Amino acid sequence: MFSISVCRGVWQAAGLAVLAAALGLCGGARASTQIVVATVNNDHMIEMQRLTPHFERANPDVRVKWVTLEEGVLRQRVATDIARGGGEYDVLTIGMYEAQVWGRKGWLQPITPPPAYDVDDLLPAIRAGLSIDGRLFAAPFYGESSMLMYRKDLTDKAGIQFPERPTWRQVREAAERIHDPKNGVYGICLRGKPGWGDNMALLLTMVNGFGGQWFDMGWQPQVDSRPWREAVSLYVDLLTRFGPPGSAANSYNEILTLFKDGRCGLWVDATIAASFLSDARSSKVAHSVAFAQAPYAVTPKGANWLWSWSLAVPAASQRAAQAQRFVAWATSKEYIALVARERGWAAVPTGTRQSTYAHPEFRRVASFAAAEKRAIDSVNPADSTLPRSPYQGVQYAAIPEFQTIGIAVGQQISAALAGRISVEQALKAGQLAAEREMREAGYYRNDPTRDTARATAR
Repeated sequence: MFSISVCRGVWQAAGLAVLAAALGLCGGARASTQIVVATVNNDHMIEMQRLTPHFERANPDVRVKWVTLEEGVLRQRVATDIARGGGEYDVLTIGMYEAQVWGRKGWLQPITPPPAYDVDDLLPAIRAGLSIDGRLFAAPFYGESSMLMYRKDLTDKAGIQFPERPTWRQVREAAERIHDPKNGVYGICLRGKPGWGDNMALLLTMVNGFGGQWFDMGWQPQVDSRPWREAVSLYVDLLTRFGPPGSAANSYNEILTLFKDGRCGLWVDATIAASFLSDARSSKVAHSVAFAQAPYAVTPKGANWLWSWSLAVPAASQRAAQAQRFVAWATSKEYIALVARERGWAAVPTGTRQSTYAHPEFRRVASFAAAEKRAIDSVNPADSTLPRSPYQGVQYAAIPEFQTIGIAVGQQISAALAGRISVEQALKAGQLAAEREMREAGYYRNDPTRDTARATAR
């Protein structure tokens, strides 16, 4: 680093011929700033790190330090830091849940990109999920819904044809028919690792599809209801009979590896996985993967989740201007074009911009594009359950108490999947945990703090 006094001496000593260079050296050194970006260890984020030198060359006054963590650890670290106002990170990788809850708490700065960023190009459902009263509180790096991804070579061999949106009964029948563990192929792979963003992300779409919900209109938890029992019983049956061993420990990355290696017949998960499954450079099954909409049982409402891994700037950041610049770069149309030049259009982060889906080269190479966009466009987080619900969100409820409840229920269901307790025991314990959390937060009618709690939740 050059001090101001040294720079002043350089200016005085420099002739006119080198004055511009001296000014550039001192000005750049004086303004050098390091921002810390906390992110998840998904492939698209790893690619963003690889491409960061492009940002640093265009912004020589900024250096980027990365903190890359497994999804559950990231959520915990980021949530702890922002709640304490610690300011350890300048850019956070968060989702729609955090954007809604933390934005309303004043923990996030509104995103203020330049006009060339083209906010209107963002997919409406994704933009709405990251906005409060029309203001963007996180910028989408990639967006996703959920869908059924399957080995068409295996289903064709078994004489199975899926409709555009299959039922869970059809999925179970297919899993049973193509399950071939002796040859290293499991009928179905699903998330089993406990967490509100892990096993519960899938399970809530299953519960929605069976006609269930997190809370009724009186904020009473519904975890021990019939739709939950039917959905969770099917989930446990699928994985214990037709899933890979150790499913209770599997999350997105583990299953992505299994599927790319040809060891999963069916998988219901994030649409973003489709681009990696379809990449012949890393996927053994790239030419045999097909896609359908997420399954349902009695209703398609809420069968597709909606999520976006997004970049946000915490209110406590002391380097907000530089952080905003980085966020605008990493979520821009120009960044998507950069990935396309470096890796090809099949590898770009999807689910964020209308211009991506309109690009003819992307449509040509991305066999999953139509199914992915159809899934995202089908979601309405404000109306995602068959019975009326008081919360916004598909695979989550956008209230502060949800994280604690989601983790507790996810742990109980993971224990049932591992065979340590029954499904009935898991749901009863989850119901009690949810009721306790909601009671302590003051949601119930006989609690004088209920109205205050509900206002805060909104």
